[in-house]
Amino acid sequence: MVNVTMKEVLLPNGETLSYRERAGGDVKVLLIHGNMTSSRHWDLVIDNIDEKYKVYAVDLRGFGNSSYHNRIMSIKDFADDVKLFVDELGLKDFALMGWSTGGGVAMQFAADYPGISNKLILLESVSTRGYPYDGKTSEAEEVRRLKTFDEVKNDILRTIPIQAAYDTNDAALLKLIWNSVIYTHNQPDEKHYDEYVQDMRTQRNFAEVYHALNTFNISRYSNGLVEGNGKVDKIDIPVLVLRGDRDLVIPKEMNDEILEDLGGKATFVELKNCGHSPLIDDLPQLLKAITQFLDSAVHSK
Repeated sequence: MVNVTMKEVLLPNGETLSYRERAGGDVKVLLIHGNMTSSRHWDLVIDNIDEKYKVYAVDLRGFGNSSYHNRIMSIKDFADDVKLFVDELGLKDFALMGWSTGGGVAMQFAADYPGISNKLILLESVSTRGYPYDGKTSEAEEVRRLKTFDEVKNDILRTIPIQAAYDTNDAALLKLIWNSVIYTHNQPDEKHYDEYVQDMRTQRNFAEVYHALNTFNISRYSNGLVEGNGKVDKIDIPVLVLRGDRDLVIPKEMNDEILEDLGGKATFVELKNCGHSPLIDDLPQLLKAITQFLDSAVHSK
């Protein structure tokens, strides 16, 4: 039986972050979830990864059981919370793994706080150059890049319908969205799926996260909205980049941007016949890629 404990920690900034902690060995791994999820969505990895790994999975501010006292407006806000979180736990020399939006948070953390994490895993990650928010309402319309938080918040295509689904517990619509772009081949079993949907509804910062993704850029290039700050160059640890070959959320072009910007620090592994959630599509393949990378680490601290 896997020993997983739900805990929480009060940060110096007044926020309380909830997290899952799984007993294990000396190799520490911190998992950072993506948008519309929380640490709950890591359950299959937490339950099935080898027992030699000590696993932590945090709920970012405004997700899951974590607080949301102060509005998030950037990916850096999340990364700074993670720094306060690991400081409170005294957590060092750990591998950091971010999924989707969590990949952006993990990259920002690694760039801003060198010497704390020892390896970085990016799973179906947002690009180093962000994730552009396109406001067009039909395929025939020209790309219309939204620029401000208010534009994102009032977007009638994604923000308003998804927020309404959260507010009214429209599980059918949330499942329709996920089946269309994420669980395109395989779906979780009914019990897990229902739990995941209810977990989605704990999110209190949907528009803020999309705005943060739209304005995220740690590359050396403009992303069409903001200039890059070049912080990608400060990531000084080995990086594993994982992308499913049929991911409909993160296009190949975004993944290529990550690899270009990270250069020789990054190793790319394509997950065969996987979409945006390899946890559901092929958990054994995902765990094999993760553990091979983790096992190659030199834990010297």
